[in-house]
Amino acid sequence: MSSTDLDHIKQVYIESDLLFCEMEVKAAIHKMSEEISEQLGEADPVVFCVMNGGLVIAGQLLPMLNFPLQASYLHATRYRNSTAGHELEWKVPPMVEFKNRPVLIIDDILDEGHTLAAIIDYCRDAGASSVQCAVLVDKLHDRKARHDLKADFVGLQVEDRYIFGYGMDYKGYWRNAPGIFAVKGL
Repeated sequence: MSSTDLDHIKQVYIESDLLFCEMEVKAAIHKMSEEISEQLGEADPVVFCVMNGGLVIAGQLLPMLNFPLQASYLHATRYRNSTAGHELEWKVPPMVEFKNRPVLIIDDILDEGHTLAAIIDYCRDAGASSVQCAVLVDKLHDRKARHDLKADFVGLQVEDRYIFGYGMDYKGYWRNAPGIFAVKGL
């Protein structure tokens, strides 16, 4: 990346709007952990982190789930470090057997949900006894991939803006931002 492009990336962060500070995000993750533990604590689930976005939330959420579970990851994407979606691309399919077991999918955001819907369908078709999903952020709009697509566990709801931080990126950067931020003008 050129220094001009990196300067742009830095400027996006400087000019962004903080929607949720780190303390608010951590409180939301803690609340999600309690809800998940209540529903899945006795279920012997397989938990899949959706890479790369789900990495940050899964890394914080999993240690709060004090019950037996198997954790793994999968990697499907539509964005490829851009701000617009493309065709679904499977980079790493699930590698843990989950037939006849409940599945929990952890991801960063439910935006339009094309990727999440495809992952849910894949797990159901492959024989999961149930499929639930946990997202740190649910973006409020009426452009969901399917009218019935809803996350079972939601940390925060945000307005319809381009957001980054806590796993969500802006052009491949700022997944590490310590809060949820909205890009000015997008």
